[in-house]
Amino acid sequence: MTLRHERRGPDAPKRLVIFLHGYGANAADLIGLADPLMPHMPDTAFVAPDAPESVAGLPGGYQWFPIPWIDGSSEEDSMAGMDRAVDELNVWLAQVMAAEGVTAAETVLFGFSQGTMMALHIGPRRADNLAGIVGFSGRMLKPEDLSEEAISKPPVLLVHGDADEVVPIQSLPQAAEALEAAGFDRVYAHVMKGTGHGIAPDGLQVALAFMRDVFGLE
Repeated sequence: MTLRHERRGPDAPKRLVIFLHGYGANAADLIGLADPLMPHMPDTAFVAPDAPESVAGLPGGYQWFPIPWIDGSSEEDSMAGMDRAVDELNVWLAQVMAAEGVTAAETVLFGFSQGTMMALHIGPRRADNLAGIVGFSGRMLKPEDLSEEAISKPPVLLVHGDADEVVPIQSLPQAAEALEAAGFDRVYAHVMKGTGHGIAPDGLQVALAFMRDVFGLE
C-alpha cells in the first residue's frame, strides 16, 4: 500500500478506525489508543498510517503537509503539499477498506492536530459517506469552502483542550460553526478541562461513546 502503517485488531473486522497523526509524529503515536478502545469496540480494526512526507531534522517524524509558521515554507508549498496528501490518503483509504472488507459507512476517521485537519478536509469531500469523524486538537482548513465543496455530511465529534498552546481552543467553535453552516446536522463537541495539546482520558471516553454510537454498538 502507498503509506506505511500499523494495525491492531481482528483479521476479519466489521468496522474500521483510521488514526491520522499530527505534525512530526508517526503511526506509532496514535496506534496505542487501540488498546483501551478495543475491549469496547468488538470486531473493529485500528489502522494508523505514516503521513507521506518526512520532517527535516526530525528522524521518524512525518507531516501531511508543510506548516509555514513551523518550517518556514510558503503558503503555496503548504497548499500543494496538502493537495498531494489528500490524493495519497484517499488512494490509501480505498486500498485499506478493500483489504479489510469494510465500506466507508463502516469506517471512522480519527485525527489528532494536523491529522484532524486532514480528516475534516477529506471526509466531507468524499462521495461515500463515512460512519463518522473524530477530530482532536485540530482546526478546519478552508472553512469558507466547506458549504460549496461538502459532498457527504457524516457525524463529527470535535475535542480540544482548553489549555492547548499549539492549536488554540477557538479552533473548535470555528470548525463547528463551519460544519453547521454547511448543513452537518450531527456535530458534537467536548472540551478537555486543563488539557494542553494532547488527548486526555475524558476526551478519549467521549470519543469512544461517539464511535460506539455511529457504529451502532450502543
